[in-house]
Amino acid sequence: MSTGPATLTERPSGMKQQLSDYLELTKPKIAVLLLVCVAIAGFYASGGQPDVVRLVNVIIGTALVAASSCVWNQCLEVHADRRMNRTSQRPIPSGRLSRYSSAMFGTLLGSIGVAYLLATVGWMPALIGVLTWVLYVCIYTPMKQWTPWNTTVGAIAGALPMLMGWLAVNPTLDIKAISLFAILFFWQFPHFMAIAWLYREDYEKGGMQMWSVVDRSGTKAGLQAVSGAMALLLVSVVPGLGYIAMPNITYMLLSLFGGTVMLIASLRFFTSRDEKTARQLLFASLFYLPIQLGLLVILPSGV
Repeated sequence: MSTGPATLTERPSGMKQQLSDYLELTKPKIAVLLLVCVAIAGFYASGGQPDVVRLVNVIIGTALVAASSCVWNQCLEVHADRRMNRTSQRPIPSGRLSRYSSAMFGTLLGSIGVAYLLATVGWMPALIGVLTWVLYVCIYTPMKQWTPWNTTVGAIAGALPMLMGWLAVNPTLDIKAISLFAILFFWQFPHFMAIAWLYREDYEKGGMQMWSVVDRSGTKAGLQAVSGAMALLLVSVVPGLGYIAMPNITYMLLSLFGGTVMLIASLRFFTSRDEKTARQLLFASLFYLPIQLGLLVILPSGV
């Protein structure tokens, strides 16, 4: 029989494709950025001397919960994803994976993630992990179909892991913990308004009620970007306050510089509202966040 060798060679290939598809469901590129934020929050909360085991544990638990929310998001948005060019070839809308098996996979990841957080870093990070999942999957995901305010809810869910990293090594939430949350929260407005503008036609095909879709002039998307950048500029200096008599002037000046660049890019997008300025804003936001978070590591203030 000539089919034997062919079958043997096809099986590993099919299994490899399935593993690749399940990995794709978890959106690993987004998870990496999120986990860097969690690690830096834990590092900063401990004054630069974190309990490495607890830090690793909160990163693992957060990764599992975040992966679960991404999987469930794609299970719920499969019909919209089929209509959009940039998402139509994802594993579920393309038919490579079923919604049922994907949902089971997402449930398994989330259950293990919450249990892991509860067992290793305590109930507060675990509780925030559950809250993040509920906000992202049960509120933000359906909101995208009926109101452009979905970005605000999504930004809350996107910033909460900062507090998971903080609470894993420091039981007290103070103004600096809130400022870390605020930096990640406000950063998402210029970042996602640029994306929403670049992919506005795709979002419209999918029935997504983004600001760039409901207001075709782009004015409201521009205002959201500028407002977010202004708030980001203000909150980004807070971690540099340190002890009142010893503010970290270098950190604060560099934060003001980075925030000003983001604000200028947002203003240019608001006034022009074209693809060129949207790409420049997206580019600026992608550089801004890792540099801003890096300042917290190399120029820490007292906690």
